Amino acid sequence: MPRCKNPVAFVQAKKLVDRTKLEINSPLKQQQLLEFIETILAYKFPTISREEMEQMFDLSELKQTRFYQEAFQEGVEQGIEQGEVRGELKGKLKAVPVMLAAGLTVEQVAEALDLNVEEIRQVTQSQL
Repeated sequence: MPRCKNPVAFVQAKKLVDRTKLEINSPLKQQQLLEFIETILAYKFPTISREEMEQMFDLSELKQTRFYQEAFQEGVEQGIEQGEVRGELKGKLKAVPVMLAAGLTVEQVAEALDLNVEEIRQVTQSQL
């Protein structure tokens, strides 16, 4: 049993999933109801991993649900955004020594690169 404060809820959810798979003949309606159950479980028990939920409820089609796909897409977008921010900062920090060597002051470099003076000083100290 996964890390859960309410195992009764999991037993009931498992029964509901099994019942849905047995009694709902329409694949579309079945999928929609399973997505609904999965969404509730994901919000009710946020510490449960996807793998634990998949194993517990035999929800091998979890990756096909809209909830999973939206969450995955959101993660991808956040990863891309964080990568862009880190890449931009890395590029700016790489320019610091060149700009200082060209005779600019720490303050001028900070202003030109839209960084704070402390970040510029950290770069210069790390290169000593």
